Amino acid sequence: MYAQPMSSDSSFPPGHTNRLEHAASSYLRSARHQPVQWNVWGEAAFARAEAEDKPILLDIGAVWCHWCHVMDRESYEDAEIARIINENFVAVKVDRDERPDVDARYQAAVSAISGQGGWPLTAFLTPDGRPYFGGTYFPRDDRYGRPGFGRVLLTMAQVWREQREEALESAASVMSAIEHNESFSGRGGELTHALVEKIAESALKQFDPRNGGFGSQPKFPHPASLDLLLQLAVHHGNARAREAFEVTLEKMARGGVYDQLAGGVHRYSVDERWVVPHFEKMLYDNTELLRNYVHGFQSFVREDSKQTAQEIVAWLDAVMTDRERGGFYASQDADINLHDDGDYFTWTLDEARAVLNAEELNIASVYWDIGELGDMHHNAAKNVLYRKYTLEELAGQSEVAAGRSVEELRRLIASAKRELLAARRKRPTPFIDHTLYTGWNAMAVTAYLETARVLRMESTRGFARKTLDRLLNEAWDGEEELRHVIAYHDGLASLEKVAGTLDDYAFTVHACIDAWFASGEMHYYQAAVKLADGMVARFYDRTAGAFFDIKHTTNGNAPLGVLSARRKPLQDAPTPAGNPTAAAALLRLEGLSGRREYREIAEDTLESFAGVVEHFGLYVGSYGLALERLLMDPVQVMIVGDALEADRLEATAMAGFGVQKAVMRFAPSQLVAGQLPEMVEETLLHVPAPEGAKAWATVCRRRACMPPVTSAEALQEALAERA
Repeated sequence: MYAQPMSSDSSFPPGHTNRLEHAASSYLRSARHQPVQWNVWGEAAFARAEAEDKPILLDIGAVWCHWCHVMDRESYEDAEIARIINENFVAVKVDRDERPDVDARYQAAVSAISGQGGWPLTAFLTPDGRPYFGGTYFPRDDRYGRPGFGRVLLTMAQVWREQREEALESAASVMSAIEHNESFSGRGGELTHALVEKIAESALKQFDPRNGGFGSQPKFPHPASLDLLLQLAVHHGNARAREAFEVTLEKMARGGVYDQLAGGVHRYSVDERWVVPHFEKMLYDNTELLRNYVHGFQSFVREDSKQTAQEIVAWLDAVMTDRERGGFYASQDADINLHDDGDYFTWTLDEARAVLNAEELNIASVYWDIGELGDMHHNAAKNVLYRKYTLEELAGQSEVAAGRSVEELRRLIASAKRELLAARRKRPTPFIDHTLYTGWNAMAVTAYLETARVLRMESTRGFARKTLDRLLNEAWDGEEELRHVIAYHDGLASLEKVAGTLDDYAFTVHACIDAWFASGEMHYYQAAVKLADGMVARFYDRTAGAFFDIKHTTNGNAPLGVLSARRKPLQDAPTPAGNPTAAAALLRLEGLSGRREYREIAEDTLESFAGVVEHFGLYVGSYGLALERLLMDPVQVMIVGDALEADRLEATAMAGFGVQKAVMRFAPSQLVAGQLPEMVEETLLHVPAPEGAKAWATVCRRRACMPPVTSAEALQEALAERA
């Protein structure tokens, strides 16, 4: 039984609702009973602010955000605070998952004002939406070194009434800062491998060799930078990059940031050892980290990477997917209510003792470090499960292992894990937002298809295609129009269709290409081309280069608020940034279609940031990967055959991660003119099939293909050659 999103208490009049009653977003609906007269983001709210000459109070948060719910309960559900807001402001609430375009710009604004961003974001705007003051969480009363929210509200209302010129001047300077900071204009650098090395070196300087990860606390995963380090390790022999990649993945998988019972990764760790996480789980973190672990196994054949990948898939399958129709849910909350902090996921020693037998408890309490004194500040008895020792290390501790072998210990831990997980499932389960976001689902499709090919998991292949089919049927008009949301929680209908962002288009192009690789079905390739063309038409700046994140309205109305600020996303925050993701998608399509314009646009996009990108280091991993794709000779491995021999060839071709490598497999019946992408047809149909072979492969570089081979050994030799 999953909990509902945290919302108002029962002290309000029965049946009381505000204007969020008709919203479809889970976050907005959780506030529909609050006494604040909330408005959804839109022209009506701005018109009301202009007509009443009131500033706008903007709240941006998310259903999974603990401190958003804290501020809801403390302030927005407080009658006196609500009275102050309703009398002095037009209140607007925004779901950052539903409107990433709005969130990104106001995050930049609040960072310019206060030096920090995050959620909840609290901003005070002029009636036309320009911010003149802002921050994040404000407590109800003065504490934590922060002014009480009531005092802030009264002060900001007074500023608007009595110091309007100062407010307007502040708003103007903030808008200038947003436009400057978000443009990232940086031509002048050269697109060379030295630039990739500088990006990687910046990340490596922050690598923590003892605990893995980068920097101190809090620690975030940075999947794109991890893949960039893997790319340099595999293809450029960078030993430090390999160490950072492997140590980080191992330490994360052993830490409390990883759910040791059910699988899946929490959003980040508050400490440098990955022990105590923020307990919410995001779809995009888990799909991108799934790819990291798959790529790690693909390159180094580490069984622990394979096991972690399989566990992440098992959790996604069980908790975060619509098995019947296809689709990946957006997030799982950290908490049941405001009085717990990850209690669903943590254990006291007494709780573990009540579930496990003495033998299981003896081993599990050491293996997962379950003690009388735990890890949580709100309840010192609560333990976050993390693997303090490996089973081999545990077997070496005679006082604990008592002569048991590693295999015996493994059986005991597996038994304890089953018992603890069964007991945990009886607890109230944190809310899961069933909203299906287009870009995040496309990322999940790519992750599942890669997992299927590397780990030979056919179930992930089938579900990925089911999800992509739903995305294309429900969020795409078949031409240029792609929406940001496939479906809302519980099938609720939205009054407004949120337009797809650059991210949505770019990730969906990648997913369609991956689906074509997985199936050979031309409608996926054709969808990729149409969506890429739509992405270029809507977002590409043909004058200055690179892509804007949103298409500006053409209906004659000015964009609302700071949406007028043009933004070209470069930094991974936290998902891969739109510009390098779009560039990588176009480079992949150019290799299939032969359309030179795709490569020219991709190269121009990367050139647009070449003069500044090295300064962003850890946050531009996806740019480094896209640049690697541009600079390295593309390698296309084409495999033909239906038999077991074709499986062996494909497994050989998939060994070793590389952004420049594309592995395609075809049934003999698919080798038909007009039923293949243009460049594939041009090359593959001219390769003579070996007589009598059940399966064969050819390796193509720079449009030239090597003679076909029929054995895994010969293919391995062909891949090792340098053209």
